[in-house]
Amino acid sequence: MKTMIDLNDEALALAAKELGTTTKKDTVNAALEFVAQRRRRIEQTLNDPYGFGVGPDIDDPEVMDRARR
Repeated sequence: MKTMIDLNDEALALAAKELGTTTKKDTVNAALEFVAQRRRRIEQTLNDPYGFGVGPDIDDPEVMDRARR
């Protein structure tokens, strides 16, 4: 789909350098994909009950006693 937008040339140049792209179209699409993937990872982490490193053994006193040593 074609869309006319004004772009920040400085930000576009920095994004192209970071993403390794050479055209405006590739830079914008790569940046959009980068952000979309980041959002997917965040949502997966937030939806995972153990996503922050807290597993089912957090309630096991024996495991937690050994962890404190």
